[in-house]
Amino acid sequence: MRLALAQLDPLVGDLAGNGRRILEAASAASAAGAALLLTPELSLWGYPPRDLLLREALLLRQGEELDRLVGGCPAGLALLVGVAEPIVGASTPRLHNAVALVRADGWRIVYRKRLLPSYDVFDERRYFRPGEAAGVLELELAGRPWRLGVSICEDLWVEEELQGHRLVGEDPIGALVPSGIELLLNLSASPFGQGKLALRQRLAARAAARLGCPVVYVNQVGGNDDLVFDGASFVVNAAGSAVLRLPSCEPAQACWDLATPGDVEPPAPAPPPPPPGDEEQLLRTLVLGLRDYAGKCGFERVLLGLSGGIDSALVALIAVAALGGERVQALLLPSPYSSPGSIDDARALADRLGLATHTLPITALMAGFAATLGPALGGEPEGLTAENLQSRIRGSLLMAVANQQGGLLLATGNKSELAVGYCTLYGDMNGGLAVIGDLYKTTVFRLCDWIDSAAAGPCRTALGLPASGDLIGSAIRHKPPSAELRPDQRDSDSLPDYAVLDPLLKASIEGLTSPEQLVADGADPALVERVQQLLRRAEFKRRQAAPVLKVSGRAFGSGWRMPIAAA
Repeated sequence: MRLALAQLDPLVGDLAGNGRRILEAASAASAAGAALLLTPELSLWGYPPRDLLLREALLLRQGEELDRLVGGCPAGLALLVGVAEPIVGASTPRLHNAVALVRADGWRIVYRKRLLPSYDVFDERRYFRPGEAAGVLELELAGRPWRLGVSICEDLWVEEELQGHRLVGEDPIGALVPSGIELLLNLSASPFGQGKLALRQRLAARAAARLGCPVVYVNQVGGNDDLVFDGASFVVNAAGSAVLRLPSCEPAQACWDLATPGDVEPPAPAPPPPPPGDEEQLLRTLVLGLRDYAGKCGFERVLLGLSGGIDSALVALIAVAALGGERVQALLLPSPYSSPGSIDDARALADRLGLATHTLPITALMAGFAATLGPALGGEPEGLTAENLQSRIRGSLLMAVANQQGGLLLATGNKSELAVGYCTLYGDMNGGLAVIGDLYKTTVFRLCDWIDSAAAGPCRTALGLPASGDLIGSAIRHKPPSAELRPDQRDSDSLPDYAVLDPLLKASIEGLTSPEQLVADGADPALVERVQQLLRRAEFKRRQAAPVLKVSGRAFGSGWRMPIAAA
């Protein structure tokens, strides 16, 4: 039997458009001789649909779109489509996260998700009830009956020793063990996370060993708000080895032939290419996240402030890779404290990336603000007030250009700055998307070092960037971090060295490690208390920040729900 895997990039809530994407995949699958086509979790809606699921009109439209899928389904092909199944009655939640089997003669629900994640960025129990039955589907395909196992995303995540945790509740894989299924199908919408690609395959291999059959894993691809889905769908055989792997970070479709007892074994396929390395995967994910955020929100152009520092340099490179240099504009906004080297470095970077730039000096505006504020302050702005004014002047200019041109302003701050509040509300935090807001400063340095290395050549070529030579540039990569808001300023004047700060932040944010444990592990007690205080006090800023592309185990945004007013 030939199966087709469709790794789709949906637009959330676009039922008609997503239905067309599914039918296009069905046409290609039928032409390739497939009997069954798999699509991702909630493929008709796009994941996560969030409160769109509460709109009755969309639920009614879903039925219409399923009927359209029936009408357009090629003869002899079966589709598995992710849907939201309404439940009759007044009790809430009133939906199941379900799988519909679609054929040319009709459609029906064949499985309801049993494990509903409500942690980190997930909130499925707000909308869905868990299913109660094991996912066994008996189906006539390719001239004979098949006994297939069906699961949805989290249903596969039941191996606590591999994951470190699991949801309380059923073991959907264990429930399938007595059923004698010949193949396990998993429809997923699993966002990117560092190390997650390998973990998914280990979970599938464990399921294959428990069930004694191959596992087919189909994942959504594309950026939806703060989440980026990396695709990287795959098939593992009964021994747990990958026999097919779809590309990461791009829509794709492929077929896989499953031999049946008595069949002549097909020639052994060549081993699938290895997945990309960590830095390449991270860069591709950020590029995809920005490209889809801009495209799905209707922005033709993006804009950013280019300071000559490493953060804005990385964001500029990601923007060029995502959209092309002709759709990216950079503003240089020098003050009296901007070093000549930073201005030169920003211009050189723009030349290397092919960016259009405009220089808008802010010195006269600073003087105007000081003169206007003088009577109310009893003198000119000083200290932090004066520094923040510079950032807010820059933020106002950037927003004005973005408004006038209809472009998307990109915030360029990193996770370390957002964590400790080393950023200015209505200043450098301005923007519609924080592209690297989930990258610690040390990660920014490491990624930029890799981008400028020979190892990044093939990836740079694939992203439309020059294959050789520095792109970020050694002057930017080796420059001591500085906001340049006062003479000879360095980040280290206000913060610990990032090599010391970032491990404490990661442990506190992603590991939820207590201050006591950090001290027990050898951290300086005074430093731990200072970092914890900075982290707590900056919560009100983060609540007003632009959406952050999530790439870590825990990002500021929908998965971070800390109170502002708290002890």
